[in-house]
Amino acid sequence: QVQLEESGGGSVQAGGSLRLSCTATGRIFSNYIMGWFRQTPGNGREFVSAIRWRDGNLYYADSVKGRFNISRDSAKIAVNLQMNSLKPEDTATYYCAAGGVSRFLIRSANSYSSWGQGTQVTVSS
Repeated sequence: QVQLEESGGGSVQAGGSLRLSCTATGRIFSNYIMGWFRQTPGNGREFVSAIRWRDGNLYYADSVKGRFNISRDSAKIAVNLQMNSLKPEDTATYYCAAGGVSRFLIRSANSYSSWGQGTQVTVSS
């Protein structure tokens, strides 16, 4: 089973930036997907961004496109989420997710088999 470890959460003022990282330990396979979801109390997990490990294809929610950038780490099985121009509505617990997810289901939280513990991102106005 893949284990995911997250880091980088914190508090920032609107317009600022944070960088989240997620490191995976374990095995991945050709259609492995790693990405990020976020969740606020009382709501489900919302897709943020993902990357297909095999070829580096990138996927973004419309709400973060142009502001957030996901990337792979060249030295390890890890992904980073560079979050720029943060808005108060970005405040949430951010979860790293991974699994052998179909490319048609990458935006569905219940498609992922591995999850991190979550890291809190708070954007103040």
